[in-house]
Amino acid sequence: MSIAASENFEPAISLQGHYAGAVTRLVAFVVDQTTATALFAAGTAIVAWCLSLVLPPDFSFDRRTGVAAVFFVGWLFIYYAYAWSVSGKTLGMALMGIQVVQRDGSPVTPSHGVKRTIAFPVTFLTFGIGFLPIMFGRERRAMHDAFADTAVVYAWDARAARLRFLARQNNAGPRPADMGAPQ
Repeated sequence: MSIAASENFEPAISLQGHYAGAVTRLVAFVVDQTTATALFAAGTAIVAWCLSLVLPPDFSFDRRTGVAAVFFVGWLFIYYAYAWSVSGKTLGMALMGIQVVQRDGSPVTPSHGVKRTIAFPVTFLTFGIGFLPIMFGRERRAMHDAFADTAVVYAWDARAARLRFLARQNNAGPRPADMGAPQ
């Protein structure tokens, strides 16, 4: 590496451990809702197909009872509570590089995951007011985070995870493959 290149080199500031922002959390939520809904639809289709094999052909379900809605809410509870209790992150959170931790930074316990899952829908029922601290609060904790005594932080350094060829500088000097090439 040349002296000029080393003078221009500034280490990237890591976001690991910092509070996650609103956009990152929103994208993770959209991924999670899409995943949970797709898995529920696939599971429902498989159960309906299995039931069609054993029930008489003229049997039909009354779709007005709301049983599917109750099962869907139960499925969402399991999806979020299990993921937050076990690893502190759902699929969407893992893809976005964020994680739920206790307010002091230690890993969440199952009770924190369940409390957060129970309070999560209440944040929506406040017409979005419960999400305002994510944008304006110093710790970026939503209402359900405050209830469960949790916070959402960046779990890995996205800048360090870039592909090698994207991080290479143009003035880094000759590549090893070019050193033995005839002129």
